[in-house]
Amino acid sequence: MADTASTPAQPKDATGCLVLADGTVIWGKGFGVEGSSVGEVCFNTAMTGYQEVMTDPSYAAQIVTFTFPHIGNVGANPEDIESRVEGAVGCVVREDVTAPSNFRSVEGFAKWMESNGKIGLSGVDTRALTRRIRLSGAPNAVIAHAPDGKFDIPALIARAQEWAGLEGMDLAVRVTREEREDWAGGYWRLGHGYARADWSNKPHVVAVDYGAKDNIFRNLVKAGAKVTVVPAKTSFDEIMALKPDGVFLSNGPGDPAATGQYAVPVIKALLDADMPLFGICLGHQMLALAAGAKTVKMHQGHRGANHPVQRVGEGWGETSGLVEITSMNHGFAVDADTLPPEVEQTHVSLFDGSNCGIAVKGKRAFGVQYHPEASPGPQDSFYLFEKFVGGLG
Repeated sequence: MADTASTPAQPKDATGCLVLADGTVIWGKGFGVEGSSVGEVCFNTAMTGYQEVMTDPSYAAQIVTFTFPHIGNVGANPEDIESRVEGAVGCVVREDVTAPSNFRSVEGFAKWMESNGKIGLSGVDTRALTRRIRLSGAPNAVIAHAPDGKFDIPALIARAQEWAGLEGMDLAVRVTREEREDWAGGYWRLGHGYARADWSNKPHVVAVDYGAKDNIFRNLVKAGAKVTVVPAKTSFDEIMALKPDGVFLSNGPGDPAATGQYAVPVIKALLDADMPLFGICLGHQMLALAAGAKTVKMHQGHRGANHPVQRVGEGWGETSGLVEITSMNHGFAVDADTLPPEVEQTHVSLFDGSNCGIAVKGKRAFGVQYHPEASPGPQDSFYLFEKFVGGLG
């Protein structure tokens, strides 16, 4: 166990803390639900969309450090929830959460965090914590909130040290839906809410849910698809029995190699059947694994709404070299050096050169590492939904 003798003295008003596995204790003011949760600490650079971030299943078992200092100031509302299943376990912010000021707000962010079982920690030097993650990697930690300010620090350190971490962990089984669902929600408009899907004479997309955000399905509907969502462990025969025109592979949390134990054989069978495929984030990684590539754990990951990605390779025509600003959330990546000859790299990150897109030659199968549905984030990549659905029939 780490030596706690160097732990900084607890401030009198500290009602929360972040305890890293190396014994570092970061004090602050707790908000949200009382208690403690363990996870990997990451940082997100988005300036908007904190509610969408906190309800993204891709953040399961993670504690999000927001680099933007003012989090919670527009409150929370039921329309901005991306999933009802597990998302981030907690968040770390710079400024105290203030009363909301926005006409769409239904309740304050702190109250929303409490009702959704998530722990928050404010008053933290998030720049210093972000720099630490950039230099040393994403640490395992426990975030805790106790209004009386009483914490068993040695026990919290031990818990952080004993947690196995995300590598080797299949989290898709924790966040996928349990039963098949015919998706009925359309796109959102201010003052109108979410439209209802029109299923008449539409190409049928079966979406495999590894921990999907709802806005993915809304964008598939907007692009002209009828969408059926199925659990992560749905078999090849069960998918084909639904008579899809194409199959979508969703985002999700955890180690892709672990989820691939059951997902990759299904995707290989879909490739052999010449089924059109489109994967994003974890789904992109699953497609790459099925095609023969490997994935690796990243030092700090990519999380935010300002990530530049460039189109590369053949097939882009006049748009080759175009740069898209994208929304990202991933701690694992496809190792571009392991891509087999029959797989083409189509997108690369301009931050670190990592793989951000592939296409399987001779197949209607492609994937991107980023989140083209945004929520939050820019809308540069909506064309991918149109590309996928427009090619079905």
